[in-house]
Amino acid sequence: MSQAFDVVVIGAGPGGYIAAIRAAQLGFKVACIDEWKNAAGGPAPGGTCTNVGCIPSKALLQSSEHFEHANKHFEEHGISTGKVTMDVAKMVGRKDTVVKQNNDGILYLFKKNKVAFFHGRGSFVKAVDGGYEVAVAGDKPETLVGKQVVVATGSNARQLPGVPFDEDKVLSNDGALRIGAVPKKLVLIGSGVIGLEMGSVWRRLGADVTVLEGLPTFLGAVDEQIAKEAKKAFDKQGLKIELGVQVGEVKVGKKSVTVNYTSAKGEAVALEADKLVVSIGRVPNTTGLNAEAVGLALDERGAIVVDADCKTNLPGVWAVGDVVRGPMLAHKAEEEGVAVAERIAGQHGHVNFNTIPWVIYTSPEIAWVGRTEQQLKADGVAYKAGTFPFLANGRARALGDTTGMVKFLADAKTDEILGVHIVGPMASELISEAVVAMEFKASAEDIARICHAHPSLSEATKEAALAVDKRTLNF
Repeated sequence: MSQAFDVVVIGAGPGGYIAAIRAAQLGFKVACIDEWKNAAGGPAPGGTCTNVGCIPSKALLQSSEHFEHANKHFEEHGISTGKVTMDVAKMVGRKDTVVKQNNDGILYLFKKNKVAFFHGRGSFVKAVDGGYEVAVAGDKPETLVGKQVVVATGSNARQLPGVPFDEDKVLSNDGALRIGAVPKKLVLIGSGVIGLEMGSVWRRLGADVTVLEGLPTFLGAVDEQIAKEAKKAFDKQGLKIELGVQVGEVKVGKKSVTVNYTSAKGEAVALEADKLVVSIGRVPNTTGLNAEAVGLALDERGAIVVDADCKTNLPGVWAVGDVVRGPMLAHKAEEEGVAVAERIAGQHGHVNFNTIPWVIYTSPEIAWVGRTEQQLKADGVAYKAGTFPFLANGRARALGDTTGMVKFLADAKTDEILGVHIVGPMASELISEAVVAMEFKASAEDIARICHAHPSLSEATKEAALAVDKRTLNF
């Protein structure tokens, strides 16, 4: 006997669980299906973000940053610690605790908002009168019927052709988060978010880390000036980044893995390492969804085809997050989840793709929103630019971290903010001011005239806004 719901959500990652909760708050009878399991086999909602992405990576980044500060920077503050060691097993255990707390928090929110949770893999069975039949394959198989279905099945790590993940020598982001001891040599293919964050973690703990990137430029999606500033910092830290390489054969041995590649200079190199982390992007997760059973349209990448409102080609079926077009970001998925729930309720859900912030949680952090200078030039947009270095910021000096800068880009005629780019301390937090400003169509002068606390890192955003018109208050 099937159970009937107003809304059935397949997937409990950031897009799915948020969509389910918001739909329930709007008065719908909601079910959410998710197959993630914890070590004990129990439910672990939260998707890639909570289980093997955003949350655990930040936990390891924090631990490794504490370790580096204790080893290299405490002495500057007059703190003597003696020899500092890292218990990797305890560090990973703390990360697992943080993940479980988030899993449990989502289950609590489901219960609080009366969302029926089903643990297992959800897939389409067929269209029925008034909706769709969805099967739950798990320890307790179920059949649900939803008048509306929201697909939020996320994405999977992309493998190198012919080199499958074994999560021992060849690691995805999942395996990179579960390394049990500091490797002597670590190679990462791909200098994106995952590559740089994981490389930073293990470099701080003592690994010899090399990042191989196929593109000739570093962080091509980032404003070029900011990317150059970031690379200088990473080079100084000892993170080896090779650009313009062509990866060839990867040989996996019993104790090591060897990556053969051609350097940008055309030289053949064989690089042996204890571990290889492959971070060359992600692919939409539609495997097992049984989309063909109901005629759900997919594109050539396997992503679900949706319109601007996240509607699929089927009436009453929606899709959000990594499984559709757009950036694969947890907060983008959350915004889409809320918007879809509100659209189902007849409201006007809103997602502004032009003001979605991006963050790389390295040290220095890199964050941006809006367009880059190279994009504005390519589009022929007349603009003004203003920058301000953290080297001249009093709070940054007190923190002992003056790396980087804030950069504002504004329309040459209207002064409307077109993009803000930050590399430096707490960039992930500072970027929110720019997001709010851009949502309200603020000008650079608006930010320049707002009172910012002193001393604070946010004063650097004020100074960068002032610099757009060649002004400064930094005497």
